[in-house]
Amino acid sequence: MRMLCVLAVLVGANLLNNWLAPGAYVPTCVAGAAALLLIARWDGLSRADLGLDAASLRRGLRWASVLVGAVLVVFLVGLALPATREAFQDERAAGLTMGQLLWRLVIRVPFGTVLLEEIAFRGVLWAMVRRRRGAAWATAVSSLLFGLWHVLPSRGLPRANAAAAVLGTGPAVAAAVVATTAAGVALCELRRRSGSLVAPAALHWALNGFGYVLAWAVPRWMDGE
Repeated sequence: MRMLCVLAVLVGANLLNNWLAPGAYVPTCVAGAAALLLIARWDGLSRADLGLDAASLRRGLRWASVLVGAVLVVFLVGLALPATREAFQDERAAGLTMGQLLWRLVIRVPFGTVLLEEIAFRGVLWAMVRRRRGAAWATAVSSLLFGLWHVLPSRGLPRANAAAAVLGTGPAVAAAVVATTAAGVALCELRRRSGSLVAPAALHWALNGFGYVLAWAVPRWMDGE
């Protein structure tokens, strides 16, 4: 019953964010995260189970600085190589104003995308399945659902991203689901090893946040060459 409630919250949030009310993205994510935490409490999960107790937060912060720095280095290397530079060309980010870019970095990504997805997939869902079936099942279920979560937001990839345009809509969506499922496995493993939800949240923010910054900066840099 409680697992079905988690799935219902996720389906509702996904439809609202990508179809019914995309303009209310951040409030929807905050409300969804709050609802999931209430379900976790109903299920008897503690803050430690969710990776959110004081000791977990301290451990997560130690991981966070290393992870954020590593993502930045990898992205800058990718940007410097002509073979991978095209992946950073995304019209959704390129057309943003400076104010819109800062909104995404400071509000939309951390309090929208990262908050909901980490609480949902590496927090509540992972902890609920782990308690019932173990960590391996928790990672498998959470990661598969994380991949499927990206079906709707991936539909516009070929119109916005030059690399995805080569594939076409169907293959691009399928590739996005496979990639995010694999990313989910890595984030779940990071959650397990660190014992904290902060570590995957920091990595998630870095990937999305630096992705926005570089996709915004690349066309301006290339225009200046």
